[in-house]
Amino acid sequence: MIETAETPWYDQIVTPALLRHARSTYGRAMRRSLAEAGYDDIPANGLYIIGGLALGDGGVPIGQLVRELGVTKQAAGQLVDALVLRGYLDRQADPEDRRKLIVTLTERGRAAASAQAAGRDRIDAELLAQVGQDDISAARRTLGALIEIGRRDREEAE
Repeated sequence: MIETAETPWYDQIVTPALLRHARSTYGRAMRRSLAEAGYDDIPANGLYIIGGLALGDGGVPIGQLVRELGVTKQAAGQLVDALVLRGYLDRQADPEDRRKLIVTLTERGRAAASAQAAGRDRIDAELLAQVGQDDISAARRTLGALIEIGRRDREEAE
């Protein structure tokens, strides 16, 4: 795309494509930070699980991961299996309901989450320097509205 004085390049691209490429920017930065720290064996969607668990204050039921990832129970189970085998997660029965499994980060998982956060923080800092806090806040409001639209659409479809 050619940027003109009247139309910046990003106004010539549909929003879903912009979102995909923006997400890739974060993904590449986090993957690079992980690889530099020796954590280059995390499968696809593993970043989401490790990062999400790092933000929480305890374990997460596998059923919740299935809903949040939008994958089948089998796919989520395979992803968890891979992360357990590679030492990032621990899986245990829920003490309140033995039929449910809870996953938590291991020490290796917490270290990987820190490396992942460093990559994300680097992009956040560059973004802040380029566009400022007001634009970041506006973008976050916009993304929040898109998420709410998606939630409403899912609820209406069920």
